[in-house]
Amino acid sequence: MPRDPSESDSVRRHRHRAPRCVRCAVLTVSDTRSLENDPGGSLLAGLLEEAGHEVVSRSLVRDELELLREQVRKLLTEPRVQVVLLTGGTGLAPRDVTPEAVAPLLERSLPGFGELFRWLSYQEIGSAALLSRAFAGSRGDKLLFALPGSPAAIRTALEKLVLPELGHLVGEAGKGSPHRQGGPQERR
Repeated sequence: MPRDPSESDSVRRHRHRAPRCVRCAVLTVSDTRSLENDPGGSLLAGLLEEAGHEVVSRSLVRDELELLREQVRKLLTEPRVQVVLLTGGTGLAPRDVTPEAVAPLLERSLPGFGELFRWLSYQEIGSAALLSRAFAGSRGDKLLFALPGSPAAIRTALEKLVLPELGHLVGEAGKGSPHRQGGPQERR
């Protein structure tokens, strides 16, 4: 593979030491989908597996704040899960409650993910990218990405942002905290 001239030696070293296979949970947030009729969740799981990662959980939850929060809380404490990837509920419709339900569970945010995702989306769909409230963050040594439900948006997020850095991010999140759980009290 040719060297990317924009990558620093430090970034290359970190990526080289990063885990090659990450254990992921995929959670679709929807009132209308089922696991059999979930193109976004299927694409997300498929892209992860194609990249060599393991999907250890795939489930669906309704767009209801408390149900969603409880399901994500469980996934963030599941020992087998290193990364939680949500699809759906990140728009502006009244039923889109993913940011409100999930952000209080996170200890740290990764604002660059949402910023870069919207910038990439703008290049593809124009000003409609403003409607996305996609975000990412961490709790302890676990990472979480909240993505739109659109298969095109999922493909953009995974191929251009998440997959190139997933192992690196997991390695960084786990530094100094062997399977750390919990952390500060979640915001209410």
